[in-house]
Amino acid sequence: MSKDQSPPPPQAQARSSAHEGTAPLDPRLYCDYKTLLHLKGQAQGFSLLPHQRAGSVLAGRHQSRFRGRGLNFEELRHYHKGDDIRTLDWRVTLRTGKPHVRAYSEEKDHKIVLCVDQSQSLFFASLDTMKSVAAAHIAALSAWRVIADNDRVGALIFNNHQHQWFEPQRSQHHVLRLLQTITQYNQQLSAQTSHILETSSLASTHAEQTTTLLTAITRLNRTQPKDCVFVFISDFQHTDDACIEQLKQLQRHNDVLCVWVADPMEKKLPESDRFIASDGQLQLEVDATDQRLFSSFSQSFSDKHTSLSDLLARKKLPLIEVDTSGNHLHQFRTALGDRAS
Repeated sequence: MSKDQSPPPPQAQARSSAHEGTAPLDPRLYCDYKTLLHLKGQAQGFSLLPHQRAGSVLAGRHQSRFRGRGLNFEELRHYHKGDDIRTLDWRVTLRTGKPHVRAYSEEKDHKIVLCVDQSQSLFFASLDTMKSVAAAHIAALSAWRVIADNDRVGALIFNNHQHQWFEPQRSQHHVLRLLQTITQYNQQLSAQTSHILETSSLASTHAEQTTTLLTAITRLNRTQPKDCVFVFISDFQHTDDACIEQLKQLQRHNDVLCVWVADPMEKKLPESDRFIASDGQLQLEVDATDQRLFSSFSQSFSDKHTSLSDLLARKKLPLIEVDTSGNHLHQFRTALGDRAS
């Protein structure tokens, strides 16, 4: 949170609002179901699918970058005059002695799967809005947009402890269930819940959260999806080589779009003589004059950024970045070419 706005202490609001239910939720700290519903009215002027307008980070893609509508096999039938000879099924033709063709119909919708991260690392902001709230808003806006395009939307919503999978469907009731789950996961976050991770060191905490993102991607790969568009909305806080490899595997038969929710302080530590860092339980005084620490911190963020950018560049797909300034929806829509946002 920025000092200029002078908000009440986040921990105090989080406990009273989310857990005691005695005060309205601060929209900078937590999302609420009604807000996600109202985003339906803003789901206009952009698309996650091909044929983007000029100015979109998705514009100018070749057909092979984002797969278009596929073909569904309908039937095997006798050849009729005028049929495309490329559809001849030679095995059946040779076996029966009569020409047969395989008839296909064009797939009528796309399948877009939203992978929504609500892990503990997203409960952070140095400016205005928690990363977890920004991720929830972008997921809701995307879901409404997909339904408006008459396509199917699915979701994998996860945090440090659990995940919930929604098969791609095309109905408003389905979206409502999805938004309810996002709200539930978001409001479970708190600065006071770090101990739930049951870790005793920074190293073990890192391993636990790395497993969370890795497990989510691995679960998607187990279903062996094809011709889907996967939209990851995360801070990618603990992305490692294993995560990148799983993303590569997912990308073999699908398209992957990453929306990176990042706070400016994660890119560069604030310039000060010293400051205090805390995980909600323990505090650590950081010497801001230690240039090695600053360089290592910035390099770690840069390495993750490069890994994801390079992965997506293989198919010339973008890495969309939003921050915690409170302008995340504008940034997201602008990246997708919405001139009216």
